[in-house]
Amino acid sequence: MYPIIHKELLAPTLGKFIIKAPYVARKRQPGNFVIIRVIETGERIPLTLVDSDPQNGTITLIVQAIGKTTRLLLTKNAGDVLSDVAGPLGAPTPIECHGAVACIGGGVGTAELFPITKALKAAGNTVYSIVGARSKDLIILEQEMHDISDRLFITTDDGTYGRKGFVTDQLKELLDAQLGIKAVYAIGPLPMMKAVSNLTKGYGVHTLVSLNAIMVDGTGMCGGCRVSVGGQMKFACVDGPEFDGHQVDFDEIMMRNRTYVDLERISVERFENEMVQVQESLS
Repeated sequence: MYPIIHKELLAPTLGKFIIKAPYVARKRQPGNFVIIRVIETGERIPLTLVDSDPQNGTITLIVQAIGKTTRLLLTKNAGDVLSDVAGPLGAPTPIECHGAVACIGGGVGTAELFPITKALKAAGNTVYSIVGARSKDLIILEQEMHDISDRLFITTDDGTYGRKGFVTDQLKELLDAQLGIKAVYAIGPLPMMKAVSNLTKGYGVHTLVSLNAIMVDGTGMCGGCRVSVGGQMKFACVDGPEFDGHQVDFDEIMMRNRTYVDLERISVERFENEMVQVQESLS
Protein backbone atom coordinates (compact mmCIF):
# COMPACT_ATOMS: atom_id res chain seq x y z
CA MET A 1 0.00 0.00 0.00
CA TYR A 2 1.16 3.53 -0.84
CA PRO A 3 -0.15 6.29 1.47
CA ILE A 4 -1.27 9.65 0.11
CA ILE A 5 0.64 12.23 2.17
CA HIS A 6 -0.84 15.36 0.65
CA LYS A 7 -3.58 16.31 -1.80
CA GLU A 8 -4.20 19.71 -3.36
CA LEU A 9 -6.81 20.70 -5.94
CA LEU A 10 -5.22 22.86 -8.63
CA ALA A 11 -8.48 23.22 -10.58
CA PRO A 12 -11.92 21.57 -10.42
CA THR A 13 -10.64 18.58 -12.42
CA LEU A 14 -6.92 18.70 -11.53
CA GLY A 15 -5.33 17.31 -8.39
CA LYS A 16 -1.78 17.24 -7.04
CA PHE A 17 -0.80 14.23 -4.94
CA ILE A 18 2.29 13.55 -2.83
CA ILE A 19 2.57 9.81 -2.29
CA LYS A 20 4.90 7.72 -0.15
CA ALA A 21 6.88 5.51 -2.53
CA PRO A 22 10.52 5.45 -1.34
CA TYR A 23 11.96 3.02 -3.90
CA VAL A 24 10.47 5.00 -6.80
CA ALA A 25 11.57 8.32 -5.29
CA ARG A 26 15.21 7.19 -5.13
CA LYS A 27 15.39 6.07 -8.77
CA ARG A 28 13.15 8.58 -10.56
CA GLN A 29 14.61 10.70 -13.38
CA PRO A 30 12.99 13.39 -15.56
CA GLY A 31 10.66 11.74 -18.10
CA ASN A 32 9.97 8.61 -16.04
CA PHE A 33 6.44 7.51 -15.21
CA VAL A 34 4.68 5.11 -12.86
CA ILE A 35 1.74 2.77 -13.29
CA ILE A 36 -0.74 2.87 -10.44
CA ARG A 37 -3.84 1.08 -9.26
CA VAL A 38 -6.10 3.12 -7.01
CA ILE A 39 -7.82 0.01 -5.66
CA GLU A 40 -6.89 -3.66 -5.88
CA THR A 41 -9.64 -4.48 -8.40
CA GLY A 42 -9.03 -1.35 -10.48
CA GLU A 43 -7.31 -0.82 -13.80
CA ARG A 44 -3.66 0.10 -14.20
CA ILE A 45 -2.99 3.60 -15.53
CA PRO A 46 0.30 5.39 -16.37
CA LEU A 47 1.07 8.75 -14.76
CA THR A 48 4.17 10.86 -15.30
CA LEU A 49 6.32 11.63 -12.27
CA VAL A 50 6.28 15.37 -11.70
CA ASP A 51 8.82 15.39 -8.88
CA SER A 52 10.30 13.30 -6.09
CA ASP A 53 11.89 13.73 -2.69
CA PRO A 54 14.34 10.86 -2.12
CA GLN A 55 15.07 11.97 1.43
CA ASN A 56 11.41 11.77 2.47
CA GLY A 57 10.64 8.92 0.09
CA THR A 58 7.81 10.68 -1.72
CA ILE A 59 6.78 11.24 -5.32
CA THR A 60 4.54 13.92 -6.80
CA LEU A 61 1.79 13.28 -9.35
CA ILE A 62 -0.59 15.74 -11.01
CA VAL A 63 -3.76 14.10 -12.29
CA GLN A 64 -6.59 15.31 -14.51
CA ALA A 65 -9.96 13.66 -14.04
CA ILE A 66 -10.75 12.28 -17.50
CA GLY A 67 -11.62 8.58 -17.26
CA LYS A 68 -13.08 6.48 -14.46
CA THR A 69 -9.81 5.76 -12.68
CA THR A 70 -8.53 9.33 -12.66
CA ARG A 71 -11.95 10.48 -11.42
CA LEU A 72 -11.77 7.86 -8.68
CA LEU A 73 -8.26 9.00 -7.73
CA LEU A 74 -9.45 12.58 -7.32
CA THR A 75 -11.96 11.41 -4.69
CA LYS A 76 -9.05 10.23 -2.50
CA ASN A 77 -7.50 12.40 0.18
CA ALA A 78 -4.47 12.54 2.46
CA GLY A 79 -4.52 9.46 4.66
CA ASP A 80 -5.98 7.22 1.96
CA VAL A 81 -3.78 4.66 0.23
CA LEU A 82 -3.17 3.49 -3.34
CA SER A 83 -3.07 -0.24 -4.01
CA ASP A 84 -0.03 -0.15 -6.34
CA VAL A 85 2.66 2.21 -7.57
CA ALA A 86 5.05 0.53 -10.03
CA GLY A 87 8.08 2.34 -11.37
CA PRO A 88 9.97 4.32 -12.32
CA LEU A 89 9.23 3.20 -15.88
CA GLY A 90 10.16 4.45 -19.33
CA ALA A 91 13.39 5.88 -20.68
CA PRO A 92 14.62 9.07 -18.98
CA THR A 93 14.52 12.23 -21.06
CA PRO A 94 17.84 12.88 -22.85
CA ILE A 95 19.09 16.08 -21.23
CA GLU A 96 21.76 18.06 -23.08
CA CYS A 97 23.07 21.60 -23.20
CA HIS A 98 21.74 22.77 -26.57
CA GLY A 99 22.30 26.44 -25.80
CA ALA A 100 18.69 27.60 -26.05
CA VAL A 101 15.54 25.45 -25.88
CA ALA A 102 11.79 25.93 -25.97
CA CYS A 103 9.69 23.92 -23.52
CA ILE A 104 5.99 23.72 -24.34
CA GLY A 105 3.27 22.36 -22.05
CA GLY A 106 -0.37 21.98 -23.00
CA GLY A 107 -2.91 21.53 -20.19
CA VAL A 108 -1.88 18.82 -17.74
CA GLY A 109 1.13 18.19 -19.98
CA THR A 110 2.79 21.08 -18.14
CA ALA A 111 3.08 18.79 -15.11
CA GLU A 112 5.05 16.30 -17.19
CA LEU A 113 7.13 19.09 -18.71
CA PHE A 114 8.15 20.64 -15.38
CA PRO A 115 10.89 18.16 -14.32
CA ILE A 116 12.31 18.14 -17.87
CA THR A 117 12.43 21.94 -17.99
CA LYS A 118 14.10 22.00 -14.58
CA ALA A 119 16.75 19.53 -15.76
CA LEU A 120 17.37 21.44 -19.01
CA LYS A 121 17.88 24.67 -17.07
CA ALA A 122 20.29 22.93 -14.68
CA ALA A 123 22.22 21.65 -17.72
CA GLY A 124 22.99 25.24 -18.72
CA ASN A 125 20.34 25.95 -21.35
CA THR A 126 18.56 29.24 -21.90
CA VAL A 127 14.95 28.16 -21.47
CA TYR A 128 11.94 29.72 -23.19
CA SER A 129 8.78 28.13 -21.79
CA ILE A 130 5.25 28.26 -23.17
CA VAL A 131 2.36 27.07 -21.01
CA GLY A 132 -1.00 26.77 -22.75
CA ALA A 133 -4.51 25.62 -21.90
CA ARG A 134 -8.09 26.05 -23.06
CA SER A 135 -8.80 28.67 -20.37
CA LYS A 136 -7.27 30.38 -17.34
CA ASP A 137 -8.57 27.86 -14.79
CA LEU A 138 -6.62 25.07 -16.49
CA ILE A 139 -3.24 26.82 -16.35
CA ILE A 140 -1.06 24.97 -13.83
CA LEU A 141 2.43 25.36 -12.32
CA GLU A 142 2.77 28.91 -13.62
CA GLN A 143 5.01 30.10 -10.78
CA GLU A 144 7.06 26.90 -10.78
CA MET A 145 7.68 27.16 -14.53
CA HIS A 146 8.49 30.85 -14.20
CA ASP A 147 11.14 30.10 -11.60
CA ILE A 148 13.05 27.68 -13.85
CA SER A 149 12.65 29.56 -17.15
CA ASP A 150 14.48 32.53 -18.58
CA ARG A 151 11.20 33.65 -20.09
CA LEU A 152 7.70 32.25 -19.61
CA PHE A 153 4.78 32.80 -21.98
CA ILE A 154 1.14 31.94 -21.24
CA THR A 155 -1.48 31.24 -23.90
CA THR A 156 -5.16 30.35 -23.62
CA ASP A 157 -7.46 29.27 -26.41
CA ASP A 158 -10.25 31.60 -25.23
CA GLY A 159 -8.05 34.54 -24.24
CA THR A 160 -9.05 34.48 -20.56
CA TYR A 161 -5.38 34.69 -19.56
CA GLY A 162 -2.13 35.55 -21.27
CA ARG A 163 -2.02 35.56 -25.04
CA LYS A 164 -5.16 34.48 -26.89
CA GLY A 165 -4.38 31.65 -29.25
CA PHE A 166 -2.40 28.43 -29.39
CA VAL A 167 1.08 27.56 -28.15
CA THR A 168 2.20 27.29 -31.78
CA ASP A 169 1.43 30.99 -32.31
CA GLN A 170 3.85 31.93 -29.55
CA LEU A 171 6.42 29.32 -30.64
CA LYS A 172 6.44 30.63 -34.21
CA GLU A 173 7.14 34.12 -32.90
CA LEU A 174 10.10 32.83 -30.87
CA LEU A 175 11.52 30.86 -33.79
CA ASP A 176 11.15 33.84 -36.12
CA ALA A 177 13.02 35.99 -33.58
CA GLN A 178 16.13 33.87 -34.20
CA LEU A 179 16.93 33.36 -30.52
CA GLY A 180 19.15 30.38 -31.25
CA ILE A 181 16.62 27.76 -30.16
CA LYS A 182 18.15 24.39 -31.05
CA ALA A 183 15.60 22.03 -29.50
CA VAL A 184 11.92 21.98 -28.60
CA TYR A 185 10.36 19.78 -25.91
CA ALA A 186 6.57 19.56 -26.21
CA ILE A 187 4.14 17.67 -23.98
CA GLY A 188 0.36 17.91 -24.16
CA PRO A 189 -2.60 16.66 -26.19
CA LEU A 190 -1.67 14.75 -29.34
CA PRO A 191 -3.11 17.40 -31.73
CA MET A 192 -0.99 20.05 -29.98
CA MET A 193 2.19 17.99 -30.24
CA LYS A 194 1.45 17.26 -33.89
CA ALA A 195 1.00 20.98 -34.61
CA VAL A 196 4.25 21.84 -32.80
CA SER A 197 6.15 19.15 -34.72
CA ASN A 198 4.74 20.30 -38.06
CA LEU A 199 5.82 23.86 -37.26
CA THR A 200 9.36 23.08 -36.08
CA LYS A 201 10.03 20.74 -38.99
CA GLY A 202 9.99 23.74 -41.30
CA TYR A 203 12.65 25.42 -39.14
CA GLY A 204 14.79 22.30 -38.86
CA VAL A 205 14.64 22.40 -35.04
CA HIS A 206 14.97 19.08 -33.21
CA THR A 207 11.69 18.31 -31.42
CA LEU A 208 10.89 15.78 -28.71
CA VAL A 209 7.31 14.84 -27.84
CA SER A 210 5.93 12.57 -25.12
CA LEU A 211 3.38 10.06 -26.44
CA ASN A 212 0.41 9.17 -24.25
CA ALA A 213 -0.38 5.88 -25.94
CA ILE A 214 -2.77 3.24 -24.58
CA MET A 215 -0.73 1.33 -22.01
CA VAL A 216 -1.34 -1.75 -19.85
CA ASP A 217 1.75 -3.35 -18.30
CA GLY A 218 4.41 -0.70 -18.90
CA THR A 219 7.19 -3.21 -19.60
CA GLY A 220 6.80 -3.85 -23.34
CA MET A 221 5.10 -7.24 -22.87
CA CYS A 222 1.52 -6.42 -23.91
CA GLY A 223 2.27 -4.37 -27.03
CA GLY A 224 -0.69 -2.09 -26.37
CA CYS A 225 1.38 1.09 -26.51
CA ARG A 226 2.92 0.45 -29.92
CA VAL A 227 3.50 3.52 -32.05
CA SER A 228 5.02 4.13 -35.47
CA VAL A 229 8.16 6.27 -35.42
CA GLY A 230 10.19 6.73 -38.59
CA GLY A 231 8.31 3.84 -40.19
CA GLN A 232 9.29 1.44 -37.38
CA MET A 233 7.17 0.02 -34.57
CA LYS A 234 8.17 1.25 -31.13
CA PHE A 235 6.74 0.73 -27.65
CA ALA A 236 6.01 3.96 -25.79
CA CYS A 237 6.58 2.32 -22.40
CA VAL A 238 10.16 1.13 -22.98
CA ASP A 239 11.40 2.94 -26.10
CA GLY A 240 9.78 6.19 -24.97
CA PRO A 241 7.61 7.83 -23.91
CA GLU A 242 9.55 10.54 -25.76
CA PHE A 243 10.28 10.41 -29.46
CA ASP A 244 11.41 12.62 -32.33
CA GLY A 245 8.23 14.51 -33.16
CA HIS A 246 9.18 14.75 -36.84
CA GLN A 247 9.19 10.95 -37.10
CA VAL A 248 5.95 10.15 -35.21
CA ASP A 249 2.85 8.99 -37.08
CA PHE A 250 0.42 11.14 -35.10
CA ASP A 251 -2.62 10.18 -37.18
CA GLU A 252 -2.11 6.51 -36.35
CA ILE A 253 -1.72 7.02 -32.61
CA MET A 254 -4.73 9.34 -32.46
CA MET A 255 -6.82 6.73 -34.26
CA ARG A 256 -5.62 3.95 -31.93
CA ASN A 257 -6.30 6.07 -28.84
CA ARG A 258 -9.95 6.30 -29.90
CA THR A 259 -10.36 2.50 -29.93
CA TYR A 260 -12.06 2.33 -26.54
CA VAL A 261 -13.83 5.70 -26.51
CA ASP A 262 -17.32 4.17 -26.28
CA LEU A 263 -16.33 1.78 -23.49
CA GLU A 264 -14.58 4.59 -21.62
CA ARG A 265 -17.74 6.71 -21.80
CA ILE A 266 -19.84 3.85 -20.42
CA SER A 267 -17.34 3.32 -17.60
CA VAL A 268 -17.44 7.01 -16.64
CA GLU A 269 -21.25 7.06 -16.70
CA ARG A 270 -21.41 4.02 -14.41
CA PHE A 271 -18.90 5.57 -12.03
CA GLU A 272 -20.82 8.84 -11.85
CA ASN A 273 -24.06 6.97 -11.17
CA GLU A 274 -22.35 5.01 -8.40
CA MET A 275 -21.07 8.22 -6.83
CA VAL A 276 -24.56 9.74 -6.91
CA GLN A 277 -25.94 6.64 -5.18
CA VAL A 278 -23.23 6.85 -2.50
CA GLN A 279 -23.97 10.52 -1.87
CA GLU A 280 -27.72 9.85 -1.64
CA SER A 281 -27.16 7.04 0.85
CA LEU A 282 -25.12 9.40 3.05
CA SER A 283 -27.64 12.24 2.96
